[in-house]
Amino acid sequence: MSDASLVAKVGGSVGAFARADWDALDPSGNPFVSHAFLTALEDSGSVGAGTGWQAAPIVIEDAQGTLRAAMPAYLKSHSQGEYVFDHSWGDAYQRAGGRYYPKLQIAAPFTPATGPRLLMTDEALAGPLLAAAEQLCAQNGFSSAHATFIEAGQHKLFEQAGWMLRHDVQFHWHNRDYAGFDDFLADLSSRKRKDLRKERAAAQGAVTIRRLRGAEIRPEHWDAFWIFYQDTGARKWGTPYLTREAFDLFQQRMGDALLLVLAFEDDEPVAGALNFIGRDALYGRYWGCTKDIRFLHFELCYYQAIDAAIELGLTRVEAGAQGGHKLARGYEPVTTVSAHWIAEPGFRAAVEDFLAREREGVAQDKMFLGERTPFRKG
Repeated sequence: MSDASLVAKVGGSVGAFARADWDALDPSGNPFVSHAFLTALEDSGSVGAGTGWQAAPIVIEDAQGTLRAAMPAYLKSHSQGEYVFDHSWGDAYQRAGGRYYPKLQIAAPFTPATGPRLLMTDEALAGPLLAAAEQLCAQNGFSSAHATFIEAGQHKLFEQAGWMLRHDVQFHWHNRDYAGFDDFLADLSSRKRKDLRKERAAAQGAVTIRRLRGAEIRPEHWDAFWIFYQDTGARKWGTPYLTREAFDLFQQRMGDALLLVLAFEDDEPVAGALNFIGRDALYGRYWGCTKDIRFLHFELCYYQAIDAAIELGLTRVEAGAQGGHKLARGYEPVTTVSAHWIAEPGFRAAVEDFLAREREGVAQDKMFLGERTPFRKG
């Protein structure tokens, strides 16, 4: 490190650092790299022993012990819960006689939402942070380091440090200064506008929908949502990533940053969607149901999120990974970026070649999808 007064360290948990010191490093206020969110995962057992996610935050301190920069980092013994898939890389590495795991993952666990991965108030510390990550891997024989869903302003920092960039596509909704949902509908083609109105009417006619925030969310609501979450998690991942306690800790520590949308049938909750509120975006995270009601998934996860974002004056909705069905509902294709450092030169060259070809395909897919949005042409 060029400044001898700065020291890089690896911590055993985010909870080992003071909340105010950690959060001061992220002026954006992104909820998923906040002390509250990351320590809720730790304290609930959602990450830690037995999960394959061992917290190893990398920080830079000055001579007085003041936190100057940090990155949420984890030692991973598998590739689950990342949403940027490198299973084929691991298989190839191990077939060649290498040991792919453990690897270093710089991320908000289980969260395919964009945000800062280098937390700092001075960009000059990006290089030392990334160098510390590389050194940690080299000293411990880790195969690689990976940073996922990096916010746009930090792409260049990883690229300048020599990390390889990987592209993918998500679907985000953009608020074009809409005063209400009808203003958004007015931007769509007449056929798509009619389709969305029909879907909303069908879903809203079948259930009563309530949007609950902060203290409005009661323990019985979390109990119901836990059932929904377990059902979806069991079908998607085999085992849900979060523990029941995580949801209680989210509410205790994040308060009004939570928006829970529940659907009731005869006062009985039958479906729900959980969102996190950032300073400029609404992040749709979890959904589940105990009864299959037509169009209810679209209503709770996409249309209610649009309504809420407009009311809150937010610029976009990030509705999670995958889901081409979002396109027809006003969510547009957006490029997401991850960054990768590979220790072994030969394997790095192979990955670099793969990524160059993959980026071309992703760009073509994004262009194809962009031409098929439901918005009026011309």
